[in-house]
Amino acid sequence: MQIDLPTPLLAGLSPAQFMRKHWQKKPLLVRQAFADVTPPASLKDLAALAARDDVESRLVTAFDGDWKLKRGPIARLPAMSKPGWTLLVQGLDQHLDSARALLDRFRFAPDSRLDDLMLSVASDGGGVGPHFDSYDVFLIQLAGRRRWRIGAQRDAQLRDDVPLKIIANFKPEQEFVLEPGDMLYLPPGWAHDGVAVGPGCVTGSVGFRASTAEGLAAELLPRLLDEVDGAGKLYADPRQDAATEPARVPAALLDFARRAVEAAVQRPLALERALGEALTEPKANVWFEPGDMLPPGQGAMLDRRSRMLYDAAQVFLNGESFRAGGRDAVLMRGLADRRMLTAAEVARLSPEARELLDQWTEDGWVQPLAS
Repeated sequence: MQIDLPTPLLAGLSPAQFMRKHWQKKPLLVRQAFADVTPPASLKDLAALAARDDVESRLVTAFDGDWKLKRGPIARLPAMSKPGWTLLVQGLDQHLDSARALLDRFRFAPDSRLDDLMLSVASDGGGVGPHFDSYDVFLIQLAGRRRWRIGAQRDAQLRDDVPLKIIANFKPEQEFVLEPGDMLYLPPGWAHDGVAVGPGCVTGSVGFRASTAEGLAAELLPRLLDEVDGAGKLYADPRQDAATEPARVPAALLDFARRAVEAAVQRPLALERALGEALTEPKANVWFEPGDMLPPGQGAMLDRRSRMLYDAAQVFLNGESFRAGGRDAVLMRGLADRRMLTAAEVARLSPEARELLDQWTEDGWVQPLAS
């Protein structure tokens, strides 16, 4: 992607301009961001996915004002002629190449932040109520029409009588009706309410990951400590006095524990390795079908479910880390950035890197590049 070239996707802004002016700052309405848009899945396809136990789905209904939430698998959907329901299918990019291709249009943001593509299909009046997200979101109208009301609300209070996080005191400031091909970007925290105008409303939602400091620490610390040498120094207290308060934790033990954690973090590349592995860890409902070794003279591409990142010294793929240097590092970073390697690039890999690529192909993480 040419980040300095204007694009209809971002209302004539370049990705670089969008990131400076709008990302995590203010909304952007884009009319006809996608010309001749078509949904990556039909209602029949979405219904079939929602019925599977390996697909995250939800059915939201508000019949006669009574909000209800049903989590998948969902065996049967209401008739499209019945107003007031919405089907949400999460992680569509993990199941359909067309959805992965749509998600890839937004890789001007770092892959470490890009999460997934959710698709919602709704009957007339369907929606999930006024709410806010803690992450950036691009809302793409793929079929039908949806009315959006948005506001920079900072005093949102949630209703406690419904099974959804619906804002009780919603205060919209702007209103838009999105037609097929239109898109609305919202930064984190912006309150919004989308309601289908007519049946057959299909909206794509490109979401981004936003970890809390505490949540990220909870992910990283176990990985850091997993690699600590079990034959390390034992705690010793030869100068411990007789205890008058035996239940009190000794200050020396607390210091020993603090130094142990600090040492785990400060090991060379330890934090970098833990972060890269955590960011590329597949979601719980993702698995890969084993494949065969990459045929000679064949290019390679990442499987649509694969997550691949890199830093200055390592590459990370699906929760695992690998050291890389020299030409192999350049080529592996190309695989991560472009999600593919040509046959000529594969041929330039060292025998060790080629063996690793073959292993990834056998694991189903990498696929032969379609000719």
